Amino acid sequence: MPKLPGINHLQAVKALEKAGFGIVRQGKHIVMSDRVRILTIPRHNPVNAITMGGIVRDAGLTIEEFRELL
Repeated sequence: MPKLPGINHLQAVKALEKAGFGIVRQGKHIVMSDRVRILTIPRHNPVNAITMGGIVRDAGLTIEEFRELL
């Protein structure tokens, strides 16, 4: 599995919006949904690479697909 460097949480949100996810609510975490899956993105800068990899996997994307959305 290729590495995914830690990225800014705002970049992650923009990329996931391109993938069809919308923001449901915001607080210490940003909750996004595509009406099938629910993702929780922490407001850390940068978001840990391992955490970001899990979010990408939960979104049903591969690392390569997510990199193209960035």
